[in-house]
Formats: sequence, structure tokens, C-alpha cells
Amino acid sequence: MSDSELEEIKKRKVKKLMEKKVQKVIVYSTPACPYCDLAKRYLREKGVEYIDYNVAADQEKAKEMYMKSGQLGVPVLDINGTIIVGFNKAAIDKALRLSE
Repeated sequence: MSDSELEEIKKRKVKKLMEKKVQKVIVYSTPACPYCDLAKRYLREKGVEYIDYNVAADQEKAKEMYMKSGQLGVPVLDINGTIIVGFNKAAIDKALRLSE
């Protein structure tokens, strides 16, 4: 492979990385929730950064969660505006576009 071909491959890889969508992931959880822990562990295993709000301690975030989901149960995940109630790997993967 020539130097120019290698350079073109590098440029395509860089372009692809630059185009990659930045994920905005919020997890609404409580400390005593085992499904919350599973959801957060799953996101970490996938290398997904997220913001975790403890809705047991933060009533404003609890209200925000309810306004987004209509639910009081946790976990609630907000992945780029897609709301997922409960720990659902398939729904998480779909929202993160990992299953494509």
C-alpha cells in the first residue's frame, strides 16, 4: 500500500470519528435500586459516559424525571431525548445505535 493510500485511509478514519454523534445520556436513579446499578454498569461496559442524578436526594431532578417519563419508578434513562423506563438492554442499545 502506498503512502498516499495510507494517508487517505487515515483521513477517512478521522472524518468518521469527527462525524460520530456525541451521546448525551442521563440516568435518574436511587442508591438502593439494583436495576439502576445494572443500567449504569451496562453503560460503563459500553464505554458510554453519563450523568447520574440521585432522585431520592434531589427533588428537582425527581420532578424533571417525572416530567420526562410520567413515571416515579427508577431507573429512567434519557438517551439523546429517548426516554427508557427500567433496565432494558435492547432499548438502550437501540437508543445508543449500538445494535445497528
